Amino acid sequence: MSESVDEAGWGIEPGDEMAPMIEVVGGVIRFHREAAGMGAADFGEAMGYGEDMIRKIERGARIPRLEFLYQADEVLNAGGAVTALRVHTEKARYPKKVRELAQLEARAVEQLLYCTHHIHGLLQTPEYATAMFENRQPALSRGVMDREVAARVARKSVFEQDPAPALCFIQEQVTLERPIGGKMVLRRQLEHLLEVAQLRNVSLQVMPTDREEHAGMHGLIEVLKFPDGTAVGRSDGAFNGRPVSSPRDLRVLELRYGMIRAQALTPRESQAFIEHLLGRL
Repeated sequence: MSESVDEAGWGIEPGDEMAPMIEVVGGVIRFHREAAGMGAADFGEAMGYGEDMIRKIERGARIPRLEFLYQADEVLNAGGAVTALRVHTEKARYPKKVRELAQLEARAVEQLLYCTHHIHGLLQTPEYATAMFENRQPALSRGVMDREVAARVARKSVFEQDPAPALCFIQEQVTLERPIGGKMVLRRQLEHLLEVAQLRNVSLQVMPTDREEHAGMHGLIEVLKFPDGTAVGRSDGAFNGRPVSSPRDLRVLELRYGMIRAQALTPRESQAFIEHLLGRL
């Protein structure tokens, strides 16, 4: 997967279904450049980029940033035609894997989510998400990191769906105590958890570290259930970490999740525990 990024835009990933649309975007930009009587080199100079970058964008090999579209529209006197392309580039700017996950999350009527090492992505504040990507190794470029954070934050639209899906979160205690990004970032993150926990469609539980019985020793679990009765799930410690959809495999994940839920603090106890942690910061 390509992680290349620069000030002009992002590289398109191989096999990305958005590639044909990005080629159309590039073609529209080229049309207005030629209509303005500008060569690629002259246009690049006016935009502050090299000719090679301009040609990559025009042939659909790069996803132009929103800032690039606004500037190009002005330079080419396109009357808003280039800026209007943002409706196509906005979706494409998120990594393909994130778009696919967001589509599944948007379809799901119920999600069972157990997270062991960090706050689940759907629960993360932008500051916490940024700190998470800042800790990624090998280190990500600032552009790639910004793209990943924006994609993660965009997934939170699942909380705004109507009808609202049932969202069940179980977090390991350590994920609520590790000060990723510093104590102020953690404080805001814990405050956000308490806010989300008030939603009627959300169940938030904490698995205490001192539990002697723990069915979650095999790691992360995610199960997404859809309106037609089908589902998809995965776990780090089952089926080699691959997504599964057969009823037999899903029963294994749901059994483990059910045991973890029974062993964890209740939602009310979990909120009190988070409030206790906040008081210590």
